[in-house]
Amino acid sequence: MKGQPAADVVDLVKDVPIYRTSIEQGHFPILEKPEIARGFPDNWMTPALAAALERGEAEFVLSTGTNHARMQIIRPPYFLLNSYYRLWSEHPDISATWEQGCQRVSLTTVLATEHVARVNAAKRGTQPAAEPGLEDRRLDARTVYLNQRLDPALWERDEVERMLGEIQVAARAHPEGWYHLDCSSYHLAHLVRKVSEWGLWDDFPEPASIIHAYEYTPVNVRRFLQQHFVCPIVDLFGSTELGYLYYSDRRGRYWPYLDKMSVELIPVAPGSEIYSLIVTSVRNPHMPLIRYRSGDCARTLDGTPDPSRISRFCGREKELLSSANGPVAQADLDDRIGDVSYRVFVHQLQVTGDDRARLLYTTFDGAPLAPAEDVALAEGVGELIGRHCETEHRPHIPIGKSGKYAWLVKDL
Repeated sequence: MKGQPAADVVDLVKDVPIYRTSIEQGHFPILEKPEIARGFPDNWMTPALAAALERGEAEFVLSTGTNHARMQIIRPPYFLLNSYYRLWSEHPDISATWEQGCQRVSLTTVLATEHVARVNAAKRGTQPAAEPGLEDRRLDARTVYLNQRLDPALWERDEVERMLGEIQVAARAHPEGWYHLDCSSYHLAHLVRKVSEWGLWDDFPEPASIIHAYEYTPVNVRRFLQQHFVCPIVDLFGSTELGYLYYSDRRGRYWPYLDKMSVELIPVAPGSEIYSLIVTSVRNPHMPLIRYRSGDCARTLDGTPDPSRISRFCGREKELLSSANGPVAQADLDDRIGDVSYRVFVHQLQVTGDDRARLLYTTFDGAPLAPAEDVALAEGVGELIGRHCETEHRPHIPIGKSGKYAWLVKDL
């Protein structure tokens, strides 16, 4: 039956209470996030899981909420990190930096940095410092976190110089000066802007490989980074509860990485070529997910529901915007903006009711678009979303409290 798990997968989950009814009925419906939370953790508890929790081989964690609710899950310690490291070590374009033992510097949300500092302080039986030092922000022998401010647009020169100094430490650990730069693409773009503004390029060692893996990367941001770095820039797609499912090559083509997994694509609306990801995964042995709706959307190379032909991960299903032309995803708006101007950096679409919208935007150079471009942008976005649209250049769009940007704000 289409979408149903194979017999060996069913056998692996036969003792998990949440699947008992599905096994009895011989049919597994799509597993929604609220269903995971209902009766948690009893709905997932088996003798094997209880023993794993007792031995410290499983732990309770929260999924990383960007602009959506966080979800409690059970997984092995360092589950996502180990998934990252394995993919890095096997990636055809960047495995050399893994094999060379390169240090990994991570430039992402301050929440991630603070988490590492808290864990390290707890190991020492102390409270985390107000401004954690370099070793306080070290995740393991290979990885250190850099960012200590919520909004990277507000980094001061001394903060940027500190981060560049810490990158230099990582580069000096390799005889050829190689290091691996892990990042949120927005954070790295902000760093590039600051380095350019203050003339600090001589202090910024060239990375040997770059991965961005924490949020959707707009086409203009990817283009901006490619203009400033010669090394491979790779995108990873995944989640806290699943690990990584797909990776891009240095040219931007996505490839499946479905170890102990399978993926179905289901249209988000009849006739739509935007697909919802339905994932079956036993990679996490403590919380196997059968036909789980991840909440992410994708498009394929030919418009068909073939998970091996995904061309783009285009945002969150909950953030789809209804229009007369069908659902509009984050990537659809992003493409329309990129077609008008490559100078647009951060953008946010503010929607009021069914007929009006305003697009706020910043630019990489800080200057507003030319009047003709502004008109083209307003018309293009308005046509896409089926609403009258105005544009407004801003010198700054604040980042969200999660350390990630909200591209859509509804019903102001």
